[in-house]
Amino acid sequence: MISHIKGILEEKFANSVIVDVSGVGYEITVPSLDFESVNLGDEVKFYTFHKVSETDEALFGFLSLAAKKLFELLISVNGVGPKAAVSILSLASPEEVRNAIANADSVFVSKAPGVGKKSAERIIVDLRDKVGIPSRYGATVINTPGKPNETDEALDALIALGFPLKEATAALENVDPTLPVDERIRLALKK
Repeated sequence: MISHIKGILEEKFANSVIVDVSGVGYEITVPSLDFESVNLGDEVKFYTFHKVSETDEALFGFLSLAAKKLFELLISVNGVGPKAAVSILSLASPEEVRNAIANADSVFVSKAPGVGKKSAERIIVDLRDKVGIPSRYGATVINTPGKPNETDEALDALIALGFPLKEATAALENVDPTLPVDERIRLALKK
């Protein structure tokens, strides 16, 4: 299993990137917000999911560990493949997608290309209890390309420490998001 790839971004095309790691180029399919966030020549690190089937191998990459974990939850739903999961994660930041699922916003989820109303409802039913409580209530707004992809470094750190997404989200629930990352982590670990 390839858990992450770190190297120089060499090529960008159609929501895929090629990252050069010591002379070897890895093609990685990424959500559109991550695609828009990186530039040619940048040193990048993508958390990856390596999909292997009888006829195909593919790498799916994410700039945050939280996005990768949400991707893994999405593909655990019956009928949701990696391409549909990337499509859903291309709608908004990982936190906004997680929040939409927690709010049972199937209209938002169904706006992803290749995801119909029934698939969106199945995702909500299967994942609502696994993604944690909503951080905000109401309809989720779809991001537009070029809008910065906001990642929660404290959430990523807790997931890296072994917390499941739901527990990491719950631990950060009442912690002031304006505090420095290390302080937010410290306060979340006290809970």
